[in-house]
Amino acid sequence: MVSKTNEKALEDLIENRLLNDAGYQQGSNKNFDPEFAIDTEKFWQFLEMTQPEELQKLADRPNWQRMILERIDRQIKKNGVVSVLKKGVAIDDAELTLYYSHPYNDLNPEVAANFEQNIFSISRQVHFSATDNAPSIDLVIFLNGLAIATLELKNPWTNQTVYHAKKQYCDRNPKEPLLNFGRCLVHFAADTDEIWMTTKLTGKNTYFLPFNQGNNHGKGNPINPNGHKTSYLWEDILSRTSLANILEHFVLLEGKLNDPLSDKTLIFPRYHQRDVVNQLLSDAKTNGPGQTYLIQHSAGSGKSNSITWLAFQLIQLYPNQQSEPLFNSVIVVTDRRNLDQQIRDNIKNFSEVKNIIAYANRAEDLKNALESGKKIIISTIQKFRFIVEGIEGLGDRRFAVIIDEAHSSQSGSSADSLNMTLNQNEDEAEPEDNQDKILKVMQGRKFSKNASYFAFTATPKNTTLEKFGRRQNDGRFTPHHLYSMKQAIEEGFILDVLANYTTYKSYYEIQKSTEDNPLFDTAQAQKKLKAYVESNPKTIATKAEIMVNHFLEQVVNPKKLQGQARGMVVTRNIKTAIRYYGEIQKLLKAKNADFGAIIAFSGKKKVDGIEQTEDSLNGFPSKDIEAKFQTPDYRLLVVANKYLTGFDEPLLHTMYVDKKLQGVLAVQALSRLNRCNNKLGKNDTFILDFANSPSEIKTAFDPFYTATELSEATDVNVLHDLKESLDGLGVYETHEINQFNQLFFDGVEADQLSPIIDTAAERFNQELELSEEDKIDFKIKAKQFVKVYAQLACLIPFHNLAWEKLHWFLKFLIPKLIVKNPQQDQLDELLNSVDLSTYGIERVTLNAAIALDESSSEIKPQNPNPRGYPESEKEYHPLDEIIAQFNQTHFAQWDATPEEQKIKLINLARNVAQNTDYQTQVVNNPDPQNSRMAIGKLIKQAVTNERKKERTLYTNYSQDSDFQRALDNSIIRILETVLNNPDIDLFSDEAI
Repeated sequence: MVSKTNEKALEDLIENRLLNDAGYQQGSNKNFDPEFAIDTEKFWQFLEMTQPEELQKLADRPNWQRMILERIDRQIKKNGVVSVLKKGVAIDDAELTLYYSHPYNDLNPEVAANFEQNIFSISRQVHFSATDNAPSIDLVIFLNGLAIATLELKNPWTNQTVYHAKKQYCDRNPKEPLLNFGRCLVHFAADTDEIWMTTKLTGKNTYFLPFNQGNNHGKGNPINPNGHKTSYLWEDILSRTSLANILEHFVLLEGKLNDPLSDKTLIFPRYHQRDVVNQLLSDAKTNGPGQTYLIQHSAGSGKSNSITWLAFQLIQLYPNQQSEPLFNSVIVVTDRRNLDQQIRDNIKNFSEVKNIIAYANRAEDLKNALESGKKIIISTIQKFRFIVEGIEGLGDRRFAVIIDEAHSSQSGSSADSLNMTLNQNEDEAEPEDNQDKILKVMQGRKFSKNASYFAFTATPKNTTLEKFGRRQNDGRFTPHHLYSMKQAIEEGFILDVLANYTTYKSYYEIQKSTEDNPLFDTAQAQKKLKAYVESNPKTIATKAEIMVNHFLEQVVNPKKLQGQARGMVVTRNIKTAIRYYGEIQKLLKAKNADFGAIIAFSGKKKVDGIEQTEDSLNGFPSKDIEAKFQTPDYRLLVVANKYLTGFDEPLLHTMYVDKKLQGVLAVQALSRLNRCNNKLGKNDTFILDFANSPSEIKTAFDPFYTATELSEATDVNVLHDLKESLDGLGVYETHEINQFNQLFFDGVEADQLSPIIDTAAERFNQELELSEEDKIDFKIKAKQFVKVYAQLACLIPFHNLAWEKLHWFLKFLIPKLIVKNPQQDQLDELLNSVDLSTYGIERVTLNAAIALDESSSEIKPQNPNPRGYPESEKEYHPLDEIIAQFNQTHFAQWDATPEEQKIKLINLARNVAQNTDYQTQVVNNPDPQNSRMAIGKLIKQAVTNERKKERTLYTNYSQDSDFQRALDNSIIRILETVLNNPDIDLFSDEAI
């Protein structure tokens, strides 16, 4: 007999596991009442066994059993099954308990015995409709006869996957009682590889969340050596104690008290949320107070709910054989104002005891709350020092401290104090983030043995890992629990902000305007010179115009986020921010935009002799910035060291960066864009960066990500190269591309397009008899062309009609191209590393998917060596040498003498000018954009022609993109000078 690998076999496996190992009872479809979604046999069995006296009070009523069912049904429709199970129902003078809670400790055998009387049951192929007997659901889980979960199962071995299960749910009628919102805790779609869940069925619009463990820090599930990958569902999640715990301590019904049930949100914990809370509780129960825990959870992990669940369950955590809880009080340290109210509201779902929460914004409030024994105390990062001191002073009590430090305050208090100092740096110092504040308080202190600390962060610093992490046998420090940025992106909870990353590079020369030649500290002078150039009003005006044009053309006009998308401009300091704000407002007014910009910075700043504040520039108080930004009147926010962390605005779509970003701040700042907004169709983001290179951003993100590698930037002329290669294989004809586009944009029926695509596909698949290597090569190049062009087209207004037509043709052709490659995903992964060349102020751009390192990143501890003022290391040079060095660094980048450079440049310019395409494609080309691309290609040919004589030049040009851009710009300037000055003869000896 062969193995059974169908859907029924999976049903058998789950049913046998729950019946034989998890204490479930067997249910039957014949006992299911579709009107009330109740297993009537188990329902009456439970009540008759546990509460015969209460039933007797109602037994003399006419049709008393239906009266009970109708009363319960009305309560479920009004408040949901969670409320009914927890609170029971009152009918006349009878009080019916519908569920007995799981005991908090092991000291009360009666509570434990009552819990054991609960009937968990499972029924298969449940025909749930009262009007149509055909449809059935594979498995339904009941608690004392009330349905609490449904499961649709599939088996990939029979070509049915979890996605078919999800579709099956979407095809169900949500008006059927069993499928009503609030009737069940959760609906699972599962196969042997993946599990998805939803708490609300809405037909085709049903939204499913992954309920997977994660695999290699990404989506999915790891290989299970003992069974199916998804066995944790029936071996763990659906166990009696697990479901009881989820029902009592996790499931939330969010919404205002008087809102109808349909307007509320039912929250079932995601796998990692339940997992982290249970792991922390288990460790705390085993090891007692005095421990530290580091939880590295990415944005999109649902930290707010995880913290809420952990806080409430910590105050109810009892050591074995103990009548007192492990912790007398739980203190939540956060700067998020909304977290306070969220915890208050959610605790009401769990606790029958009122007024157990205190908010301590002042030191006196904190002292009183600690001493009076409030169960949950919420305070701010600024009060952390008083928290630590208060805990030390109450040594006879035990505390759990939950630190939500991932979000810094927008109050700007740190920046305020910085602005009052004599700070002479052009780029003002970064505000001290919450990790640093916490560690500063903890520095030199030993953790109190009467407190445990639970620190949540997406971006742990080295010192944070050392202070709160788990020390391994080899001396490393690791987080206690991880939900990675990679997994959050792959599971769709946040967007990949590095998927569309464009960098602009400035090129400039400066000159000395004094006859003196004083000595300067070379390093400091170079930094000062660059700051001078970047903060120059002319430079800011140029960049501001690029920003505004991009925002209007690529964000506003295409109506990103249904016309509600917002943008942020990140500047290097307050002075620069004020100048950007002025330029942007002027440009928006000149272009008749129907919205304006807001500026955000802390304190006061005198610019051009005028003292400015947020209030004076914006015309409204600082406290209104976030609310105003959500109105249609404002769509751009210009910031200086403010709103870079902790600002969760799902309308944010585009960011313009003119500030050096490093380490944790880079990740936190750019991640302002990553919040999803499914209602408005937010499925991408854009970053235009004037100050950082892709490699620098990769370096910042890698330690907190675990993902793929970063590929080299690809010149935009790769589209020419790709098209040339694709054209040469003979898969399609030009007239086919033209005919397809004509029909496609005329809106003909799809069946008129198929013959054109099928003809080309048949050539590829059969007629040309291509090798598999050639097929794979063609398909990769085709996908690359489509992706690269699509990225460029949304940034730069290209007018290359041939590219546009080929792009649409290939989009429809690619799915029909058959390649014999079982690792199909490798093709897509390969294309994820596609990069585009940098477009500078001269309209040359890089739009790259910055892919990150998949391996776990190891960061180094702080430098243990003492550091001081490096007087001996300073080098002083005359001003003219410093200027020459500056110009060489930021302009020439060529290892040759000035005279050699001149000769080589003239020779290359001559080579370009002699090319037969120079006049037609460059000089006489009416389209400046196409002309610029054409001359880039001619210069590349010229350098290639000289490679035997100029091997060093050729190597630098082909391997160093900065050198390439500088050389291109030099040759272009020479040729433009010749064109604008008829008296200059490029081919005369005088030219050299």
